[in-house]
Amino acid sequence: MRSGACLMGACMLLLAASGPCAAIERVLRVCADPNNLPFSNRAGEGFENRIAALVARDLHARVAYTWWAQRRGYARNTVKADHCDVWMGVAVGVGTLDTTAPYYRSAYAFVTRATRKLDIDSFDDPRLRSLVVGVQMIGNDSSNTPPAHALARRGIVDNVRGYMIYGDYAQAAPESAIVRAVADGSIDVAIVWGPVAGYFARRARVPLAVTPVRAPADGALWPMAFDVGAGVRRNDAALKRDIERALAHQRKAIERVLDDYGVPRLGAQGLGAGGALGTTSSGANGSAVAEAEQRAAARHIGDATVNPAAATSLRRE
Repeated sequence: MRSGACLMGACMLLLAASGPCAAIERVLRVCADPNNLPFSNRAGEGFENRIAALVARDLHARVAYTWWAQRRGYARNTVKADHCDVWMGVAVGVGTLDTTAPYYRSAYAFVTRATRKLDIDSFDDPRLRSLVVGVQMIGNDSSNTPPAHALARRGIVDNVRGYMIYGDYAQAAPESAIVRAVADGSIDVAIVWGPVAGYFARRARVPLAVTPVRAPADGALWPMAFDVGAGVRRNDAALKRDIERALAHQRKAIERVLDDYGVPRLGAQGLGAGGALGTTSSGANGSAVAEAEQRAAARHIGDATVNPAAATSLRRE
């Protein structure tokens, strides 16, 4: 009789633990590239890994990753296929996902050896016609990075060396090659998406200068600056709202992360303390330029990647 009572008590405890009163763990399912520093890697060493962790902490959730190399079709194969719910670091204005308001704004930058004091900040600098210039490339099709198009429009072609956005994926941090080429003297100047430029320049064996492209480079035709937020499925308004609130709550911590990784930013990031985020002016050039560039970005970006250097080349699905 006593053993029966004990068994019944144990069953009731088990039911209570599994019933509606039990705490249900929230999971933030995040898509990320396992080998894409400074943004993300499987070891969690990228700044987007750290920002995802901050968002999850604010939501009292744990992060569960779906690892997928960022190539064309990334959104279709991950978020839209319901393998994950959020993609950190998406250029605002993409056609395939809904995006939160931005948590930073960055731009392409010229990377040079600091000792040479070149101080190049414009595609119209005449020295670009004689220097060996490295530029991030997508491939040999007509869609390429904005700097590649900007150089070609000016007839700067023969002295340009292309470095693939995706790099040698068999190596760690495949996007580092273009910055390393400046450090070792293989090229004189590189034009690199800001977060990549800032991160790898800090880790170069010689001092490197990182100078954001002076806006407007080519106006709204080929934007050089992008607002960056988080991407979710278009019908997931609740998650978008939760993430925006978390980003706002963690604003100061996010700024520290971006500082730690050397991410160059333009103007304020628009992370309001009250939970509302908004695109802000891009420095002295004013909000009109920033808004025009972002509208152009929305037209050009299809299945965006964390790196808007690649985002502008990808076709709508």
